[in-house]
Amino acid sequence: MAHWRRVNGVEEDGDSACSHHPHHIVYKKVEKLIQKMQDEKNGVPVRTVKSFMSKVPSVFTGADLVQWLMRILDIDQVNAIHLGSLLAANGYFFPITDHVLTLKDDNTFYRFQTPYFWPSNCWEPENTDYAVYLCKRTMQNKSRLELADYEAENLAKLQRMFSRKWEFIFMQAEAQAKVDKKRDKMERKVLDSQERAFWDVHRPVPGCVNTTEMDIKKLSRINRTCKKKKMNFGAGGERISPCASDSDLRSHSEELMRTDASHHEHLHFACCSPILFLKRKVEMQKARLEKRQYKTSKVAELGDIAFTMLRLVQRPDRLISYCQQYRDYDSFLCAPTEGSNPWLSDDPSLWEAATTMNLKDVPVWRVKKWGFSFDDLLKDPLGRDQFAKFLAKEFSQENLRFWVACQELKATAISKVPAKAQEIHDEFLSEASHSPINVDSKVREVTRKNMKGAAGRYTFDSAQEHIYTLMRSDSYSRFLKSDLYKELLNPKKKCQSHWEKQQSKFLHHLTSFHIG
Repeated sequence: MAHWRRVNGVEEDGDSACSHHPHHIVYKKVEKLIQKMQDEKNGVPVRTVKSFMSKVPSVFTGADLVQWLMRILDIDQVNAIHLGSLLAANGYFFPITDHVLTLKDDNTFYRFQTPYFWPSNCWEPENTDYAVYLCKRTMQNKSRLELADYEAENLAKLQRMFSRKWEFIFMQAEAQAKVDKKRDKMERKVLDSQERAFWDVHRPVPGCVNTTEMDIKKLSRINRTCKKKKMNFGAGGERISPCASDSDLRSHSEELMRTDASHHEHLHFACCSPILFLKRKVEMQKARLEKRQYKTSKVAELGDIAFTMLRLVQRPDRLISYCQQYRDYDSFLCAPTEGSNPWLSDDPSLWEAATTMNLKDVPVWRVKKWGFSFDDLLKDPLGRDQFAKFLAKEFSQENLRFWVACQELKATAISKVPAKAQEIHDEFLSEASHSPINVDSKVREVTRKNMKGAAGRYTFDSAQEHIYTLMRSDSYSRFLKSDLYKELLNPKKKCQSHWEKQQSKFLHHLTSFHIG
């Protein structure tokens, strides 16, 4: 609780720090029993087990613990196993190879938890702490640190939950992994197992009881709220562990060299320089300024307008260029060159002229707008007509006709919708249609199911979206490169080329007449 007192400016001893906890009295009795277990003379025999290629430090067997409980507490074997399982479920000791915290009366190896991780310290870890821990486990190529199936699923969920701050979480995990590599091999084994056991208590295996949950009736009797032991990520590289002071952080490299087994409860000090962490954080924030804050794969589902606006908001320079591009078409910002401003004079003649205008009289600025986006082309009746002429040359005019028919269906009176929908289906989607459109089997099956029920205004939405995407990605780009659009965009060049053709014909006739 030293870190809590330092942050909150409160000086109190560890015994009174969590005295308000509902299980405070039980914890004190249990911890006295655990201290007797750890007694060097009369406690549970703890030893280092040697195998062929490695050593397992500071372990005891489940059978030794059961025999000790039966002898000291004068209870039978069943009660000893039950009591030991309760102690393990609360995180006072744990099996070194299993995530399920229970006691077995056999030669399974167990290890005592460091007092810092005891439940009496009122830990309430957050999901970000758990994400850092799991991310760090994936960076270390050791079989004992491989994620279990449920841990891998939890990591995937946390990565989706904290997608915006995952770079920060990854940086914390990377710093912790670098610090762990500097520790002694035996020390690192002990620390890794204790940290894993801590999370097995607070994020238990599916199907196991969560002993950290509180009874609401007990909590309601407390006059003041339970103080929350928070994780300190102020210094990059620290694990969930006793938080050291600033001087300890700077001199951690010296502490690693002289750390002794007798200081078992002080092994989890934070280890990276705060200055280095802050520098990395500044670099990360600068990098985020250059990246978009929205996933285009998600906002694309909202539609083209929402996609465009979200894309522009995340990049101010794009928003400025977008406004400058459409500035000449906004009567609020620029006065029209022909006619009066309809927003000022209440005279809609300018808008009416735009709907009845002939192709010969269409201005260049209107044709230029067709190249801004595919939607601008479809909104303009003249642009839609020119696009239809282009599609007719490519023998794909039925795509635009189908899209227009679907738009008209959405504006049709409800009484005429079934007949109109059947007419569209017979013309474009039935087996005997004379203008079949190119859609895949999945879209055709969806449309067929919609037609079996009560046909509505949105019966052909999937097919219309498919055709729209096809025209926008394929036909529209070719239309902008076609001679038809270029001639409309440069009428002077068209007149000049027409005059050159007439002049060449006249010279040809004159030459032939002179020769004759």
